[in-house]
Amino acid sequence: MAERLRVALLSYRSKPTCGGQGVYLRHISRELVALGHHVEVFSGQPYPELDEGVILNKIPSLDLYNDDDPFRTPPLKEFRDWIDVLEVATMWTAGFPEPLTFSLRAHRELKKRVGDFDVVQDNQTLGYGVLGIQKLFPVVGTIHHPISVDRRIELKAAKRWKKLSMRRWYGFVRMQAHVAPRLSPILTVSESSVADIHRDFNVPQANLRLIPLGVDTRFFHPRPQLPRRRGSIVAVASADSPMKGVATLLRAVAKLATERDVNLTVVSRPTPGGPTEKLVTELSLQDRVTFVHGISDEELAELIATSEISVVPSLYEGFSLPAVEHMACGTPLVASRTGALPEVVGDAAVQVAPGDPEELAGALRRLHDSAEERAAVGKRGYDRVMERYAWPVVAQRTVEAYREAIAAR
Repeated sequence: MAERLRVALLSYRSKPTCGGQGVYLRHISRELVALGHHVEVFSGQPYPELDEGVILNKIPSLDLYNDDDPFRTPPLKEFRDWIDVLEVATMWTAGFPEPLTFSLRAHRELKKRVGDFDVVQDNQTLGYGVLGIQKLFPVVGTIHHPISVDRRIELKAAKRWKKLSMRRWYGFVRMQAHVAPRLSPILTVSESSVADIHRDFNVPQANLRLIPLGVDTRFFHPRPQLPRRRGSIVAVASADSPMKGVATLLRAVAKLATERDVNLTVVSRPTPGGPTEKLVTELSLQDRVTFVHGISDEELAELIATSEISVVPSLYEGFSLPAVEHMACGTPLVASRTGALPEVVGDAAVQVAPGDPEELAGALRRLHDSAEERAAVGKRGYDRVMERYAWPVVAQRTVEAYREAIAAR
């Protein structure tokens, strides 16, 4: 039997509902434990949901972006040290402090644990503190896609003064571009991300290891015993992020709703009174669109499996777990022809131009009208997932990267 490894996984915010980083952390930690390894997660708020056998070490921040009190000003009694002062000062000057401040706190904690771990995996923090950790342990980096891509798309969508605050918010990307080339190996999830990380972060391609993400088929699978809801469309996408293309999807559904009985469920929580809610009202879609959030994996999988059509309307994706989850449920998928999506879905989805509501509406119309095409596309998606995307394989290949880093050390 191969030697048991002691693994520390770092993630600055890790709740699955915050995005793909939390989903990845939960699954990779569970499967590493299933392979017999010792796994401890070090995370800031919001904390992750973890499975049995995975140890959670909480590294609390000041939780300045808490859902119930975002951008809060903490009272003086909450300040513990200079990192807390840095965190608040960065927020007050319109920056996003968490990758840096978490990495500094993680470095401080791991200095107390020298000898306890064989390898550390950083889940897209890429803060300066990770370079300090690298002096103590072999470090494997993870970049699902470089945040420089998000920055470009958000800046393009921003108006006037908003561009200045957006540039400041994404200031941490310069730090990540400094740290990334100094880590090896770095795991990423698609050929598209390999190219983007090499271009934007100047990481040598020889340092990058391509390991696609997996899907949890315990939850995400077809449910033939349950009827699909007629005219139902589902999307799992951050509602207010321009990069996720929800505005394009809403405009496409609005076109479809004038001639067909369709309804859309978006798994996300839009900002009250924000751009997405305003667009729903502007398009008179209040009776056609539902937003849901905070649901379990079982509820999400059932929602997808009982929908007639699923959509990933993003303007860019470095991988897209939702696309794989939709396909795993046998639900026919319409996906944007951008980033890693063509690579992920292959011929198992209907592909459309990103940001084009006319083309998206046409694809939805065609699938809505043809039960035969829906069945064919859904089957191709399910077959593709079963062939390519499984978490146990992802974990085994990740362990190979750990051993590479340990040997290089």
